[in-house]
Amino acid sequence: MGADDGYRFERISPTPERMREHALLLRTAFPHAAHFTEAYLAWEYAANPDGIVLGYDAYRDDRLCAHYATQPMTARLFGRDVRGLLSFNTATHPEHQGRGLFTALAQRTFRDAAREGYEFVIGVANANSTPGFTRKLGFQLVSPLHVLVGIGAARMPASLDTAFERTWSHASRTWRTANPRTRYYDGAGALTCATDTPLIKAQLTCASWPDAARHSSAFGLAHPLTVWMGLAPGVRWRGLAVPLPNRLRPSPLNLIFLDLTGRARTLPAEHVRFDAIDFDAY
Repeated sequence: MGADDGYRFERISPTPERMREHALLLRTAFPHAAHFTEAYLAWEYAANPDGIVLGYDAYRDDRLCAHYATQPMTARLFGRDVRGLLSFNTATHPEHQGRGLFTALAQRTFRDAAREGYEFVIGVANANSTPGFTRKLGFQLVSPLHVLVGIGAARMPASLDTAFERTWSHASRTWRTANPRTRYYDGAGALTCATDTPLIKAQLTCASWPDAARHSSAFGLAHPLTVWMGLAPGVRWRGLAVPLPNRLRPSPLNLIFLDLTGRARTLPAEHVRFDAIDFDAY
């Protein structure tokens, strides 16, 4: 059976009714992801100052069966400030898996995105979803994200030679740190937040965020260990840190990239700056 057989495809509209459907499907597909509430999706899908969600839903008999969403963003790509998309929420109801719905939704999303002037899609995929992005949709596997844990903090040179770096305006910074599921702390030259692991905080940036909606002091002694994940040329650790072994990670996190301009551009991993704040890790 092909993806088009018996399914109706609709572009996502972030109305309260549709977001109730999205929240239910996401929690069905990911039972432990309690943060998928209507309020959280309203923040993700409708409040972003860079634009509302772009993606598609698949219905059968007026029941939502699959969902794929991307989030508008801006980035400096090969020396130019351009519009792009962050690939983030995707879910298929267990009764409708294996029918090519994810690929069908993504292809429709990228077709519309290219027509509307978006130049790229970037995302972080786990081990299970990476082959679908690379083999079926043509994404480049840029690199697994680096993960360091230790005492101290990650730091970067003031001047970086980057082929890709997400850019944040005052409005987008304020929106990003208004995430209803997380409280952020801006202090000691970095934006941080708690993790699900006691004693460990996550470092989301390698610089202070003066526009953070929840500007506060740093954690201090309650969270003596710090985890940082991302890609960055010239990153250095101030203190003592070690790479987190793969066996201790829930899944490898792979940075993936798709050029929507038809020029088949790829990203050199050694010239990419990508922090946890740049995707929906926390």
